[in-house]
Amino acid sequence: MSSKWIRRLALPPILLVILYLVLLIPAPAPPTPAMGVRTPFVWGQDDYWSVLEDRFRQARRIGCDDLSDSLNKGLLELDSLVRAVDQVSLDPTAAVFTQLEAAFFETGILVAACPQGLPEYLRAFGNLRRSIKDQSLRWDLQSPAAVDCLYKLLYGGRTAVEEAMLQAAAGSIAELAVESEEPSQTPAAVAYGVEIHSGDILISRGGAPTSALIARGSNYPGNFSHSALVHIDDATGVISIIEAHIECGVTVSTIEDYLNDTKLRIMVLRPRADLPELNADPLLPHRVASYALGQAKSRHTPYDFAMDTEDHSLLFCSEVVSAAYEQFGVDLWRKASHISEPGLRSWLSAFGVRYFTTQEPSDLEYDPQLRVVAEWRDSEALRQDHLDNAIVDVMLEGARRGDRLEYSWFMLPVARVVKLYSVVLNLFGEVGLIPEGMSPTAALQHQWLGKQHQLAKTELSVRVAEFEHTNGYTPPYWELVKMAREVYAHDLPSLNRSSF
Repeated sequence: MSSKWIRRLALPPILLVILYLVLLIPAPAPPTPAMGVRTPFVWGQDDYWSVLEDRFRQARRIGCDDLSDSLNKGLLELDSLVRAVDQVSLDPTAAVFTQLEAAFFETGILVAACPQGLPEYLRAFGNLRRSIKDQSLRWDLQSPAAVDCLYKLLYGGRTAVEEAMLQAAAGSIAELAVESEEPSQTPAAVAYGVEIHSGDILISRGGAPTSALIARGSNYPGNFSHSALVHIDDATGVISIIEAHIECGVTVSTIEDYLNDTKLRIMVLRPRADLPELNADPLLPHRVASYALGQAKSRHTPYDFAMDTEDHSLLFCSEVVSAAYEQFGVDLWRKASHISEPGLRSWLSAFGVRYFTTQEPSDLEYDPQLRVVAEWRDSEALRQDHLDNAIVDVMLEGARRGDRLEYSWFMLPVARVVKLYSVVLNLFGEVGLIPEGMSPTAALQHQWLGKQHQLAKTELSVRVAEFEHTNGYTPPYWELVKMAREVYAHDLPSLNRSSF
């Protein structure tokens, strides 16, 4: 064969190699976000958590028969404190709130040891949440004192309740807790045991590592990662869920499709019937939901990775809810979410986030304009939720030390080709493998995060099983975090800061 033909045959492989090398050139890194002006909330009570665990062990040794009087006394004290709060208008710095916080944690220890007290404890938490949200209607929710008080009592109370629930025997937790019969005049339908109304809001927690990152990635880490709006047809009773997905933007789903996505927990929220806007127009939530449904069906709205709550040409999940209610004069998220830590900002900016004062799904739980109607959860889902949270919390500790989101650099050319194909699919209204608005590098970082999370979760699950076998009870959350730190320090050395 002549040298001329050899050169012709060699040319395509050479061009492919050159193309591969060109596609290997990394994209410019997003700008490093500056530190936020707000200070992230820190419990700073590790010693207290250890004391509570010691008391729990002691309570288990004493036994429920001998603890019944103490348990009943604790529950009565909670009721008394909540009634005291209901009777007067209070400043968020009032001493009774500190008393409530301590009483709720310490009664929770007894309930964890004697789960027969769980139904009354859940009822006490519902009363506490309703009372505190009523108080906070009069507070300035831009004030750190007000936000801290809400968070300590509502997030802290939820934490105490769930720790008690996880000590109960498997299967003994009621999957559905109905908390409020908040009146509504909008169309209604029954879904999985709950009467939901048009204009209700669903907040939930997904099962992906990024769901845990969304829930925990805030100055006030929370429990929810997704928001959606309910529409119920007043003629047919058909339930539609309007929501925004990373993969495809704003969609309209059936209730069955909504539940087919992994949900570790779901909460139903409803605007208070006594809001001035609803007094003037009781059907306002239905009109909000009808507007959102019409917008979702009339045009394609891509997902807003930037999390810009001002520009509604793109929408992320919380913005689907807030933008619709905003059209009718109701401003939700009275407590805006702030993301201040540089490490977390850097991670989120890699995924396209550009606005770090935004709307997190978890913060709707604290909005005093909304009532908690019901919540679905079960013991296994809670276990998975807590494992995911502990791993992500430790990952974010690494981000604060300077750990970066990594990716398989040699796969960047492949990801760029896949992204080009996805763009073509998007032009024809189809969903690509890489979401619209997500860069190839971000897609690879998302994949890397998932793999590292799964490796850590596998190791953490082994440690949890060993703890349960040795101690005879489920490790509380602070123990999960300690074990997750050990996993990263000893079992997954590739994740240490020194390896980057």
